[in-house]
Amino acid sequence: MNENSIQQNHPRTWLITGATSGIGRELTLRALEGGEAVAAVARDTASLADLGERYGERLLLIQADVRDERVVRDAVEETLGRFGRIDVVANNAGYGLFGAVEEASDAQVRAVFDTNVFGVLNVLRATLPVLRAQRSGHILQGSSVYGQSAHPGVGLLAATKYAVEGLSDALAAEVAPLGIKVTLVQPGMTATRFLANLDVAAGLDDYDQTVREVQKGIGELPPSAFSTAERIAEGIRTAVDSPNPPLRLALGTSSAEGMRTALRERTAELDAWQPVTDAVDR
Repeated sequence: MNENSIQQNHPRTWLITGATSGIGRELTLRALEGGEAVAAVARDTASLADLGERYGERLLLIQADVRDERVVRDAVEETLGRFGRIDVVANNAGYGLFGAVEEASDAQVRAVFDTNVFGVLNVLRATLPVLRAQRSGHILQGSSVYGQSAHPGVGLLAATKYAVEGLSDALAAEVAPLGIKVTLVQPGMTATRFLANLDVAAGLDDYDQTVREVQKGIGELPPSAFSTAERIAEGIRTAVDSPNPPLRLALGTSSAEGMRTALRERTAELDAWQPVTDAVDR
């Protein structure tokens, strides 16, 4: 029996980081409801105690910080000790930093990269040996519309997501021959605690007409402008269930339109400056 047959005949095991709220919690809940097993990783798993009582041995709660590579490796070993395999890695842990590029302090920038980029790499380094040995698996990389576009106030958050997208483009090609799939998850504005948990940089008056106007506009958005974590989790599970999942999965019309606008603007600029571009080769 080959690896694909084994995977089809056994419930999937998920390893989900940032599992205590928002999209991470919804993914955890839906996997458990589907009869699957979940290793839920977070810095504090107390808020998942209700799911532990309901689903018993199919839910493994692991208190770990993705910024600590050794702790992440221990979490993977604990997952294998309980479930024997990992089928889906949801690299979901992360948070946002809002403010002008100049306004963000060095400490704030390093902290957001430590979680959103180096934390992602820690999870990859710990799980990829398992997936390579299995010759199967699906990695879900937490990105957003800001992995393909940016506007005033989100430059540093976008920088972390652009980094994740770049490494994931290469990663997908590297692991495809090994039977491993990669999907970048790109939601737009989402009704989770993400906005409430934003780290906000100290303001400078010169950015009031750009950064602060964007901040004001976001605060005035109606509830209908935000996707729900439940719907996003549904979209992610649809991709995971597909035999041919996308490399990039836009979730919500605002995400798709934001990325389309960015792509159109880049293409138009490339075309406008093509004579200068071509002149380099003459």
